[in-house]
Amino acid sequence: MKGRSVMIAAPKSGSGKTVITCALLQALKNRGEKVVSFKCGPDYIDPMFHETAMGIPSGNLDTFFTDEEQTRRLFTDGAGEDQIAVLEGVMGVYDGLGGVRKEGSSYHLAQVTGTPIVLVVDAKGMGRSVIPLLSGFLAYDRDRLIGGVILNRMSEGYYNIIKPLIERELKLTVLGYVPEQKELGFESRHLGLVMPDELEDIKGKLEKASGQLEKTVSVDGIVKLAGEGRRPDGGGSERRGRGREMYPALKKRPVIGVARDEAFCFYYRENLRMLEEYGAEILYFSPLHDKKVPDKCHGLLIGGGYPELYAGALSENERMRESVRQAVNRGMPAAAECGGFMYLHTELIDREGVPFAMAGVLPASCFYTGRLVRFGYIELQENKSIFLPEGERIKGHEFHYYDSTDNGDGAEAIKPGTGKNYSCIVENEHCWMGFPHLYYPSNDGFVKAFVEKMNKMS
Repeated sequence: MKGRSVMIAAPKSGSGKTVITCALLQALKNRGEKVVSFKCGPDYIDPMFHETAMGIPSGNLDTFFTDEEQTRRLFTDGAGEDQIAVLEGVMGVYDGLGGVRKEGSSYHLAQVTGTPIVLVVDAKGMGRSVIPLLSGFLAYDRDRLIGGVILNRMSEGYYNIIKPLIERELKLTVLGYVPEQKELGFESRHLGLVMPDELEDIKGKLEKASGQLEKTVSVDGIVKLAGEGRRPDGGGSERRGRGREMYPALKKRPVIGVARDEAFCFYYRENLRMLEEYGAEILYFSPLHDKKVPDKCHGLLIGGGYPELYAGALSENERMRESVRQAVNRGMPAAAECGGFMYLHTELIDREGVPFAMAGVLPASCFYTGRLVRFGYIELQENKSIFLPEGERIKGHEFHYYDSTDNGDGAEAIKPGTGKNYSCIVENEHCWMGFPHLYYPSNDGFVKAFVEKMNKMS
């Protein structure tokens, strides 16, 4: 069976594409379809929500992070021939890096992956004006990727009036409408932090949203459109699953302990897969609930998340804090990003000014600033080659309201587009710590170096 894919995109943020994407995913799953999802851009939240609340494999694709060939490889590796891949766009469909470049935009990703686009338009308060709006987006669609539109927050009565006008004047398929349903919105924290007592309510909302979609939107039409895409060949996917064969020097597969619980939950699926491709075995553990780093670990990865929401519990788990500190201090290779970086500090000071003892690997404090400290794409280049080949960069993203008394000077962060730079990353021969979230496929040299350091411990 030929692979199928469709992108849910919009003219701007806040148009309702996230709720409609979730409703579509649930509807397809209820129909018995094999579904996989991808988020355009660096956001962890939606993919994590898809996996946690719906059990649907989900990842990230970003044409700033990776070039076109690598993006296609990641796409074909993550989407099987018998699956429908649903891609959720970011911002406005043509909005890329800096709001003006094509790299990082939903449209560029659709071009690279040969994916048809369903445009979600927030039509509340609009009449016939929706037609010139759509006409402009179609005029800019040079590859003719926009294959349908869903009118969000529109009444049934007006939909029956405007649908034939749109289809007659624009020759664009109107796939349906979604009435305004404030009760089906998802709180932003829910998307990022699904607690056990919240999950039942969220699953109920998903079923209601998918039921509404089935009533007023042609899911069959979306499936048909998905089959009209031009999914690229899986060239380059021969790397997948080779493990030890890629690096026969590995004596055995080193084990990397990956912190994963309510406090540490931000991981790109592509990063974890790449660690496995390069020979590492992943073993999850919980800094919240476990008492120590697993004995068989040869390395540690502590990702981002919400340590500030669990500062008290993390602090009370003294045995785990001591175990992490001892492991890193004795030379165990470790990488920590954002929330994980905060956990390795001596203390975390929350937004009320209350200090909590953390792992104490880094003799510094992190604290709430009340403002967004760093935001957006970056490229990182080390001042001394330890984790990256000399002179090479790895791409990443920052988004944090906390800051540190020691952000490090192991690397320079360069803002694409402006060229502005600043120092960051605390590192030594075995440890990389900092606020930036890295996207490993943008430079596999980082993964190779990390795994080789772990191999020396095995």
